[in-house]
Amino acid sequence: MQLNGLPFPGREREQATLAQLVTDLGKGRPAMVTVTGRPGFGKSELLRWTAGLAEDRGLRVLRARATPGESGLRYGVVQQLLTPMEGLTDGSLQVLAGGGPEGGLPGLAELLRTARDRSTLLVVDDVGWLDPASLRWFEALVRRLPGARIALLTSGTGVVHPGRCGIASSGLVRSTQLAPAALTLQDVATTVALICGRPGEEPFTAAVLESTVGNPALLREALSHFNDHGYEPVAARVPELRAIAEAVCGEYAGRALSGLSDTAVDVVRALAVCGELVDLPLLYALAGPRAASEPGLRVALEASGLATAGGTGLRLCCPRARTWILAEMPADERADLHARAAELAYRAAVPDEDIARLLLAARPVGEPWAIHTLRRTCAAALRAGRPAHAIACLSRALEEPLEPAPRAQLNLELAAIEVLTAPEAGDRRLEEIIRTGGDELARTRTRAADLGFARGSVEGLRRAVTSALPEARGGERDEMTALFWLSEEDRRDDTELMLHDIPPLPDDPASPAQAGARAWQLALRGEDLATARALARRAFTGQDSGTALILPRLAAARALCMTDDVDEAEIRLDVLHTEVRRRRIRAAAAMVLAFRGELNLRRGRLDMAERDVAAAERALPHTQWHPHSAPYLTAVRITVALESGHHDQARALAAASVASQDGMAWAYLLFARGTVAFLDGRAAEAAELFRAAGRELLRRGHLNPALMPWRSMAARACEVLKDHAEARRLSEEEVALARQWGAPSTLGWAQLGAGRVAREDRAGRLREAVHTLRGTSARLAFAGALIELADAELAAGDRQAAAPLVAELSTFTTTHRPSSRLAERARALAGRLSRPAASALGPHPEWTTLTEAERRTAILAGLGHGNREIAEMLTVTRRTVELRLSGAYRKLRIGGRAELRVLVRATEGYGTDVA
Repeated sequence: MQLNGLPFPGREREQATLAQLVTDLGKGRPAMVTVTGRPGFGKSELLRWTAGLAEDRGLRVLRARATPGESGLRYGVVQQLLTPMEGLTDGSLQVLAGGGPEGGLPGLAELLRTARDRSTLLVVDDVGWLDPASLRWFEALVRRLPGARIALLTSGTGVVHPGRCGIASSGLVRSTQLAPAALTLQDVATTVALICGRPGEEPFTAAVLESTVGNPALLREALSHFNDHGYEPVAARVPELRAIAEAVCGEYAGRALSGLSDTAVDVVRALAVCGELVDLPLLYALAGPRAASEPGLRVALEASGLATAGGTGLRLCCPRARTWILAEMPADERADLHARAAELAYRAAVPDEDIARLLLAARPVGEPWAIHTLRRTCAAALRAGRPAHAIACLSRALEEPLEPAPRAQLNLELAAIEVLTAPEAGDRRLEEIIRTGGDELARTRTRAADLGFARGSVEGLRRAVTSALPEARGGERDEMTALFWLSEEDRRDDTELMLHDIPPLPDDPASPAQAGARAWQLALRGEDLATARALARRAFTGQDSGTALILPRLAAARALCMTDDVDEAEIRLDVLHTEVRRRRIRAAAAMVLAFRGELNLRRGRLDMAERDVAAAERALPHTQWHPHSAPYLTAVRITVALESGHHDQARALAAASVASQDGMAWAYLLFARGTVAFLDGRAAEAAELFRAAGRELLRRGHLNPALMPWRSMAARACEVLKDHAEARRLSEEEVALARQWGAPSTLGWAQLGAGRVAREDRAGRLREAVHTLRGTSARLAFAGALIELADAELAAGDRQAAAPLVAELSTFTTTHRPSSRLAERARALAGRLSRPAASALGPHPEWTTLTEAERRTAILAGLGHGNREIAEMLTVTRRTVELRLSGAYRKLRIGGRAELRVLVRATEGYGTDVA
């Protein structure tokens, strides 16, 4: 099937010119037309179409084609042209056949004579390869065209081959030169519909144009193969199209290469490697010593259709042929070519990304600049979100000759990145580093163990550490020991076989790493709060933050949180997060963020907790977390969702399966699942989940209720199930352990749990919890205690005692989103006080014009808080508070706090929070 007589569109202008040529020839007007362009752009098709049109109109058509193989055959093209013509004399036939004298123009007189009776179109394809005798013959013909009923139609590449020249116009007859351009997007769309039988989708059509660079021959062949496979021209089939187009371009390049000299082939290969990275002299230097001196080399390359003029002098016409061109080379030659190209590109100050691309396919070059370039490219790839490319760069850098210490450092960096795409490979790499001997690798071995344990790897790394400890000395031994015991919380039972080989942590370690590990041990066991606090602080002293281990400092920060030094713990976590981000340790960064989310949740900062959890997932997607660590992130996400009022999301997270069901992270998830079950009214299931979390902790000796209040939550479930004795036993056990530990927030939470299940003096027990929690960082627990106490006072009919509690609670919930679970309960309590929280559409008509920030600030001011106090609550400056209040006064048209207090009470009520 054809369009306008051609197998592709886009040649309407050329066809109009050629049709006019035929029309004029029919009227006896001579002319000369040359069609130039790269191979595959339809020159031969246009010549065939014109010849057919002339024949249809009764004109005589004589055809010939010049070829490289016959470029040395005397009168080879003239013989092709005139042999079918009647009226040739025997002498002309003899000369054309290769006999007879050199002089004369055989057949020219006969051609001119016979053309008087019948207009003649001469069609000669690829005149760039005319033999010298044929060229002289055609030049003589051109001089005789005036007055003759002859038109000459030729085609060529537009470049002149060495030692030859094209057919020049005499200027005595009309001469036209046509240069068909690459197909446009519309032309491609028409061809797609023509070959595939239906219009192509826009992304597919764009991909076709990009893959075939608008070359009609490549386009037609690629689409024909695509259609033969039965594919539809839709966007989903673009990958198949690209593969087919690449194969077609490769086959075309192979055919073109076969007609080139060895030097030209070397230049094409250099082009395939360097593209437009280097200028022409450097390209020739890469191709070999003969490239710069071989005559006509550039012309031959352009004539082949493989290369064309570019920014540096030459570029491949079909970039997709690059792979096929290089595939024809032996592997060692290809690697050597890339290595030499990389060195030239480095000397020419080519960008790192381009040099790295060359190095990835090159043999080792043995130069420091190669490693530096690959490392810089790796860092840029990570910033751009391309971890696979970053890994490829570091892996290639490891192929260079390196000393043991730099090699180990590169392996360490690579393992930190592999967590994103190949975590198991990263774990094996870390184990290999730990098992590698040598005093110069001591620091690298401890950092490898630290990196692996921070990610959550346990079994393989613990065995590697156990095997490395006998040879470790000094600081390395101290740090390895600390890391081993920090991993103890996530061990499986069979690792107890290793414990006799590991020295215990000293009671008062001097090593910062061991101090952090020992502080965490004491915190988990609920022993000696003062010592745990001192050791946790020691873990952050006397170390360079760039080389200090991550896991001991994270453990120390968690211990500080359990000792109620939450502000200090938060500062340490912020510093640690900045450091691991700078060092691009994604797994550790995600873990720090997740724990900071838990810390903010305990402090009642719901928005900040939600942001931290989201940031943890951005740092390391949940699917790429280690199976031992992933349940912890899920647990924090569940708790944040519950407190935000997103119960469906929490249920979905709780129902999801997990790969690992062991370790402290698993205990966190069991606890979170128990909370979901309890809030959904499944008390029996909740009680079992809380107990299962407790068993997981007790099995490891983790007694401290500051870690997880599983006993008091299990007690609440037992109370619902009417198992009052078990509820009392669990709650009292938690209170006793909390008193033993001594942190006010832990004790206050335990007292709150005991008050919730108390059968006698419930208000008194809850009042004790409120007193203990007031002023601590456990703001979420404090708000819960206020709610429970206000509920108890209302149940006892003491509305006067409940009112200030609800008012205090309203201050807290003002800084939380209205969808939070606390806010909902606070509104319910306000309703029971007959002061219900109104909707956002309050009595004052301008109340809804306030921004969220202005409304929050106005409510707190209306409840009697000063500017300094409001600034601390909202974590803003006093000046910001003043500006917000000024804006609120202006919009509400009131004069000060007295009017604001009345307005807030009338509009929002006691138990409200901002909308």
